[in-house]
Amino acid sequence: MLAQLPNLLTLSRILVLPPLIACLWIGGDTLRWVALGLYALASITDYLDGYLARVLEAQSALGRLLDPIADKLLVGACLLILCSKDYVSGWTVLAALVILLREILVSGLREFLAELRIGLPSSRLAKWKTTVQLVAIGFLIIGESAPAWTHSQQVGEVGLWVAAGFTLVTGWDYVRSGLSHLAGEERRVKSGAKPAGTAS
Repeated sequence: MLAQLPNLLTLSRILVLPPLIACLWIGGDTLRWVALGLYALASITDYLDGYLARVLEAQSALGRLLDPIADKLLVGACLLILCSKDYVSGWTVLAALVILLREILVSGLREFLAELRIGLPSSRLAKWKTTVQLVAIGFLIIGESAPAWTHSQQVGEVGLWVAAGFTLVTGWDYVRSGLSHLAGEERRVKSGAKPAGTAS
């Protein structure tokens, strides 16, 4: 059972999305606080599932599949709902768009590189980006429903822009790495060698 705990935590991050989205969609101060609680629990599992998988030596193919999917579903769903309800508006929508487009870009690169059996590990800066992004979204979820002294809306918007900045830098790093592997693959093909990942 302990070996399955990391995967269960990852699944819980996906299962929490419907009530989280419903709370944000309906709106109101009380439900936004409920949404923040659900989001905080989901964000904590983002750290715990990986940590427990390492400690319990329970890393699995299912976990490697579900973890990035759960992360992207959580971030994508929250950003889209926040924008649709005008909790994120004006120029800050562009920051949200940059983050979403980067997630799609990196997913495409990983899919391509997976065919070559090449991994695309997260950099330290990418992990900082994820942390800032998760915190910023939390502030935006509660937004104007938080006490005025917290300046939650403003903190969330600034955090989202900082995350978008990190996103551009890390996104470029991933693109550069992907293009490097693509160029190497094309050279192998032109030289008549078998493509990487092809069975002999």
